[in-house]
Amino acid sequence: MRRREGLYITAEVLVPVLVILGVLIFTNTAGGFYFPPLQEVLVAFQKNWLFTRIPLDLVPSLVRLLSGFLIAVLIGVLLGVLLGRVAWLRRQTSPIIEFLRAIPPPALLPFTILAIGVDSSAKVALIAFVCVWPILLNTMDGVAGIEPTMAETAQVYHIPTVDALLHVQLRAASPQIFAGMRTALPLAIIMMVISEMVASTDGLGYFVLQAQRTFALADMWSGILLLGILGYLLNLVFTLIERGVLAWHRGARATAQ
Repeated sequence: MRRREGLYITAEVLVPVLVILGVLIFTNTAGGFYFPPLQEVLVAFQKNWLFTRIPLDLVPSLVRLLSGFLIAVLIGVLLGVLLGRVAWLRRQTSPIIEFLRAIPPPALLPFTILAIGVDSSAKVALIAFVCVWPILLNTMDGVAGIEPTMAETAQVYHIPTVDALLHVQLRAASPQIFAGMRTALPLAIIMMVISEMVASTDGLGYFVLQAQRTFALADMWSGILLLGILGYLLNLVFTLIERGVLAWHRGARATAQ
């Protein structure tokens, strides 16, 4: 067992190192205009993101991303609990939900610019729009799929409705809720970048697009590199939060096995 775990850890370290070496060799030998040497990209990364442009572009992007994501979590969980508990309302709203979530969010960019403006509010609204659907659907399915025995037990013991909702239904549905949030997080990053590429004056998407337009390719790749690092770190933080909140769930599954 220990030997297998050691092999897994070695592979986790070795694979990224091999990828970096491969990129280094390719960019230094290919001689392509669109693929500057990796060392030039790293110099541009140091120049731009340690720490000159952090308050100018990174901070506004993070504020928009987290604002839109948290709004989507709030709306998705509240509406998902309501629809999960009320079957007839869930059936009536299902066609509307399926219609709205099928609309590509980038297609709403012109509308949000006209209706809301070009400030951060439009970008936050688009991020919230694209993130709310996986959270809403997972919450709805999680609440609706709770075993009737749980609700009946809560009624037998005369547990107040609010306590039953918070400590029974939401707790039972929390693994699916977190699954929806995990799905929504990369969508938030994608929509953040797309929204900042249109009618924007700051943000990571704006920086990458402006670097591409001026053929500052090392700067462009440094922005793309930062987006990858940002996505990795956000997923890491989310994973740690999820493990802490759902520790009881893993313990219950381990006991059942």
